[in-house]
Amino acid sequence: MKKIATLIIVLLIVTIGLSIYKQVKKDLKIKRVECQEKTITFEKLYKKERVDKAIQLLQTHNYLIHTDIEYSKLMKSNLVHHLNQQQNQTLFESVLLSYLKEAEPSKEKLVIDYYIYENDKEDKGKKQDGAKKYAGYLVFEFKLNKQVIYKIQTDYMKLDGSDISERMDCVMKSFTTLKGE
Repeated sequence: MKKIATLIIVLLIVTIGLSIYKQVKKDLKIKRVECQEKTITFEKLYKKERVDKAIQLLQTHNYLIHTDIEYSKLMKSNLVHHLNQQQNQTLFESVLLSYLKEAEPSKEKLVIDYYIYENDKEDKGKKQDGAKKYAGYLVFEFKLNKQVIYKIQTDYMKLDGSDISERMDCVMKSFTTLKGE
């Protein structure tokens, strides 16, 4: 009788553990912000305890921006005719405006380090056809004291990059909605 009771307990523990594992695995696929559903988006929060400070620095105009564009090299670039470095900077700064509040000077600065990558569809390293469906992606890192607080990558779909500002806005929504989490 003890063996049967022990077996039932073990089976119960395994069943509960499997249920928890499936729920955790499923939650990783859930997108926190509606705009993340539009394209493939990955995000990771590295320093949860610093995110509120990072958002506060952003909103009070205490940030530095580092940016770059990586145009396709193996295929003819479409993006190079539609977006240069200065336009990229201006585009992002216009997106930022809706996330800013009154300026409060601070010695501490949030560093927003991002780049735009144009998908190089001629790259033989792309083994899956799905990797050729998007036009490119944006990668943003939000840093305090040289430590990454939050990182997000999101695809853009239009070859001319006309949806990049929409994806930048999604990045900012994703970041700023972390406040208080």
